[in-house]
Amino acid sequence: MANHAATKKDVRQSAKRNERNRYYGKTTRNAIRDIRAIDNSKAAADQLPKVSSMIDKLAKRGTIHKNKASNLKRKLALKVNALKK
Repeated sequence: MANHAATKKDVRQSAKRNERNRYYGKTTRNAIRDIRAIDNSKAAADQLPKVSSMIDKLAKRGTIHKNKASNLKRKLALKVNALKK
């Protein structure tokens, strides 16, 4: 364990950030799973902006890479557009 006060604080902060990132990451993964399971094009189209926003926030925070965020959003958009046809 660290002996300096600043290092102890850094450990506390990183643990807090880690927990927060895990929560938002898991919530977003669940939302992605749910939108992939939708068969109704109207419902999927309504959910797509919300899920895309969640993915963008993860990328902005640095929880996931920006290219991964783009790939996820692209695949979801393709899925939703395929339902419209």
